[in-house]
Amino acid sequence: MDLLQIFILAALQGLTEFLPISSSAHLILAPLVLDYADQGFAFDVAVHVGSLLAVISYFRHEVISISRDFFKSLFNRYATTPESRLGWMIIVATIPVGLFGLLMKSLIEGELRSPLVIAITTIGFGIVLLVFDKIGKHSRDEYSITWRDALIIGLFQAVAIIPGTSRSGSTMSAGLMLGLTREAASRFSFLLAIPTILMSGGLVTLELISSDASADWNSLLLGTALSFITAYLCIHYFLRFIERIGMTPFVLYRLILGVAILIFFLP
Repeated sequence: MDLLQIFILAALQGLTEFLPISSSAHLILAPLVLDYADQGFAFDVAVHVGSLLAVISYFRHEVISISRDFFKSLFNRYATTPESRLGWMIIVATIPVGLFGLLMKSLIEGELRSPLVIAITTIGFGIVLLVFDKIGKHSRDEYSITWRDALIIGLFQAVAIIPGTSRSGSTMSAGLMLGLTREAASRFSFLLAIPTILMSGGLVTLELISSDASADWNSLLLGTALSFITAYLCIHYFLRFIERIGMTPFVLYRLILGVAILIFFLP
């Protein structure tokens, strides 16, 4: 891989993992548009590790307090705190995507990676995001999420294993539908990314180990670093401005991207 390809793919992963515009769609389409060879399992793992490190680093204080209080609550049910409850909600919301991912893995990696599927989901779930952003009450924070809310958000996240849907976009849509503020829906979506990326990255890592594929460590380390930087900046500025700008700019981008895919990639 040359430096330009590493930069483009790593930056795409770092930016699109947390914006509601689908990282999988961009990583699938980028090699087609730019005529690049497939980047391979190893690079996919590297850029996902960069995104994971970015979200953990950005929310390091929340991660520490949630983890600490969660483990305390395991041994003392009277030690429940808002942070421990949030930890439980993250676990509940993670379960559906783990089950769906295992059951539909071959389908996701095959037929569902087509430009037609990506175009339909990009447009369709963009409209879903816009509707819930407009009708949502925007009155709750992430600490008010209930077991039922967590399960609903988790089911939305499970649907997002279909390329083009966007994991962050679907979970934010669910949060907005349930009355969360834009920032609260985004923060829960970003925290939810930690166990989700750990699971998906773990599966890809196991496949990489079993495949005996060679690795270009310089490219992998550079991809990880670039993905970390772009993802960290993306999270910071998204949370800073989302209440002010709303979801409409991202919806418009999705609609334009979906139409462009239909025009340029389909006969």
